[in-house]
Formats: sequence, C-alpha cells, structure tokens
Amino acid sequence: MGFSLLRLCPAVAVVAAAAGCVSPSEGTRVADLLISGGEVFDGRSETGRIADIAIAGDRILFIGDARGEGIKARQTVDAGGLMVMPGLIDPHTHSGDDVASSDPERRAVLNHLMQGVTTIFIGNDGGGSPDVAGTLEDSDGAGVNVATFVGFGPVRRQVVGEDDRAPMAAEVDAMRALVAKGMCEGALGFSAGLYYAPQSFSEPEEVVALAREAGLRGGVYETHLRDEGSAAFGLLPALDEALDVGRKAGLPVHVAHIKALGVTVHGSAPEMIRRIEAARTEGVRVTADQYPWNASGTRLTSALLPRWSLDGGRSALRQRLADPTLQARLSAGIADNLAKRGGAGAILITGGEQRGKRLDAIAEGWAVPPIDAVLRILREEGDAPIASFNMADADMNAFARMPWVVGSSDATDGHPRKFGSFAGRWQRFVRNEPHLTPGEFVRRSSGLTAEIFGLEKRGTLTEGHFADIAIIDPRAYAAQADYAEPERLARGVHSVIVNGALVISEGRPTGRLAGRALAKPRQSSWSCPS
Repeated sequence: MGFSLLRLCPAVAVVAAAAGCVSPSEGTRVADLLISGGEVFDGRSETGRIADIAIAGDRILFIGDARGEGIKARQTVDAGGLMVMPGLIDPHTHSGDDVASSDPERRAVLNHLMQGVTTIFIGNDGGGSPDVAGTLEDSDGAGVNVATFVGFGPVRRQVVGEDDRAPMAAEVDAMRALVAKGMCEGALGFSAGLYYAPQSFSEPEEVVALAREAGLRGGVYETHLRDEGSAAFGLLPALDEALDVGRKAGLPVHVAHIKALGVTVHGSAPEMIRRIEAARTEGVRVTADQYPWNASGTRLTSALLPRWSLDGGRSALRQRLADPTLQARLSAGIADNLAKRGGAGAILITGGEQRGKRLDAIAEGWAVPPIDAVLRILREEGDAPIASFNMADADMNAFARMPWVVGSSDATDGHPRKFGSFAGRWQRFVRNEPHLTPGEFVRRSSGLTAEIFGLEKRGTLTEGHFADIAIIDPRAYAAQADYAEPERLARGVHSVIVNGALVISEGRPTGRLAGRALAKPRQSSWSCPS
C-alpha cells in the first residue's frame, strides 16, 4: 500500500535527510513522526479507514500499514479510537491582526488550532490591505498557514476615498492596477464586502471591472453580498448581482457566510439554492461557506444606520449624529433596520462599555427607546460590535446540506464563532442534527475548500502533500464558546500538526509556530504591474 520511504530517498533527498531516511543497504526506514492506528478521513472520499501516517520533514511520506512496511519513527502519536483528518481550512476569518501580531501568544491563534484548523484566509469582506506581499510577509510564521485576498474596501478607499460617488475612468484604472498587483503578489482572488461603506457606494459595473483583473490571474470572486436580508438592496437581487459578476468577469464566485438574515427573508434558502444551482448548470462555478451560529456578527453602524449617513466616513457620521436637523431622519432609518433584524431583543452588544447586554435591556436601563439607545452608544463610543440573532434553523440546515457549501468561521472578537465554528459545525450538523456525515464534514472543511481556492498540496491526506493534520476525539469534539463566554477554546482536539510540526499534543499547545504564508503561485502568462 502506498510507497515506502526507501523508494522516496533518492527522489527527495532534502526531505529524506530531514527524516533520517537511508539507503536500502543500511536496512532502516525512519520517519520523524508516525500517527498510528487512527481512523483516517483523507478529505477526498467520504469514508474512513484504519491506517498509519508517516511524516518526514514537512511532508506526508506514507499512509497505510507502517509495521507491514517496516517503518519506524522518532516520535509516535497513538491515534487509536480517534479520527485523523487533514488540517481544516477556514476560508473566512478576520484574524489578520492576530497572525501579524508581535505577541507570540496572540500570533499562535489557538482559537483556530484548538479546533483542528491549520490554514486560514484573511482579507475577507473586502478588507485587509492592497499590499498583499506585505500582508503575507507579516503573517509568515504564525500558528497556522495564512492566505489572503486583495480586498475591495482598501482599494476603493485608497483611490476614491469614503465618498458616495462613482469613480472616474482614471480611478477605475488605478483600482484595477491595485487588484492586478495584489493578484501578482499572491492573493487568492478579489474579495468584496458590498454591504459595507465605502464598497456599498459602488455600482455593479465597477465591481465587474475589478473582479475581471482577478479572473485574468486565476483568482476567485469572494463576496459578502450587498444585502443578506432586506436592508436596502434585497437578498435575492444581491445574490443575482454576485452571480452576474461571475458571468461578466469570467471567474468563480464564492458567497461568504451564506445566510438569509432577518425575519423578512426567512425561508429564502430554497430559492437561493435554486438560483445558485441554475448558475452552476450554466457553467458559472459557484460555491459558498457557512458558520453554524444563528446570530450574525457586524457593527451597529453597518447593521442599523441608513446608508446615506455613512457617506464621507466616520468624521462625516459624527457631524450627522450631532446635527439636530438630521435626528428624525436618522431615527427613522434605524427603526426600519431594527425591525428587519427582529427588534432590540435580537441585538447583543459584543464589545465596548455595553458588552454582553441586549439592546432592549440597555434601553430599559437608560429609560429611553431602543433607537435613542443606539444613537447614544454611537455618540459616546463611536460604534460597537454586535451579534444579531436573525437566522432561521430551516434555512441554515438547507444550506448545510448543499455539496458546494464549506465550513468557515467569520472569526471576529466577541462572537463565539471565533473560537467554536468548526467544532460547533460538527456538534450541530454531524452529531446533534445529522445533516452531514463525518466524511462530508471533513471534505467540506478541508479538501473541497483547497480545491475551490487552488491551494496546492494541501487539504487532503495524500503522500507527498504537506503534513497539515488534525486528530480529534469525535465523541468529545465540540464548541465551548457561547454568547456569554465567547472566548472559550473548543474541546476534543487531541493533536494538530502544521507543516510536519506537532503544535498541539494531547490537547495542549507545544508552543511551536509552524505556519507559513501561502502565496498563490504567479504564472508567467500573467500581465503584472511593474
């Protein structure tokens, strides 16, 4: 089964030397690390098998019966009774500041590792920086592997600013050049967060022009829809817009944290799925990711303020909040958005002075209407992160069953999704509500994600691939984070290996930071700015 380390020695001299691999005449075969006796789910097939995995250097060198092949190892992890799977890949996080931190403890991102996640993406929702090369350099050597998108937000902000206006032709060209530069520096694709200002001020033609630059260089269009509910644009028109970007710009579309947000759009999942399936039948490559929480996470300004109030950025907003002539108009916009999100009781403040309190309780404590409580928080604190309880189980379950939906976290501070999304996905959709088999969970958390975004030699347990591996106890694997205590680490992860290094051993961090920056390989056929 597989191939032996002896046969690898001449072909991979550098790796073999690291593994202590020697010539057949010496009669020994020694790997750095052996994972023995676990049930292996390889990230491709949906069934598991009992097998050993031998690792030398940063690669998987053998999968099969190690004893039968005469393989020995300097270190062995006993995985009997446990699941062995590829390190999970989180395609949507906001952990860029963490992995770039000078603090080793923060840089370790244990919130990800303790769920078995070994690779994360940053720059989502059109965020991050146009300086992709610098972003990758800063995140190299973190606790996990890091890949990034080039984000629409900083690109538009750098060229157009914070204003609600269409860009001039020269400005479109400048933005196109920034996207092309980011792709040539190793971005996975072009990410947009059209729900957020100043990206929300763009027209579809502008988005298509920039997405096309990513498509020409093998990238994906990753998008937070312009509307995930009924805030202004509408959920289904926003989905249609994303699909149309893929058609016109000629690149795959990936819908971020797919959902139907708010009481006015509950029950929309079947129609969203129908439209995506129709686009896929046409030949548009469409995928999505999902986290397992009924509450979304954003900020008060994004969730409740009318779009016109955000024109010009934060300084302009502060002036509007202080302008007595605008208060009635602001209040009307907030009231409309609050109703669409299910009322003040559906809003939990997750940061700042009111952290851990629902908006209705804050308003009651201050003896003011909820709208006035929102305005007071904005005036006193500038903004606040929130969890908004506005998704229906039936919609979430429908999305989870789709073979083109992968797991993600949308990791942000103050929300349990940062510490428990993959463990929670297992808990909810595999163990408690069997919408996914164990094999489907693994594939849609690793191998399929790697395929969607073109990660080379990662995402599956394959001889010759990088040794990113997670070992879990399937009976214990679960999220412990909740909305009251959102920073509790998940449980049930036995060991995690990143690029061949054991970074979690028997449930405890080893202190090693073995992650790498993953730049999409540049192709000689690409046109790249000088």
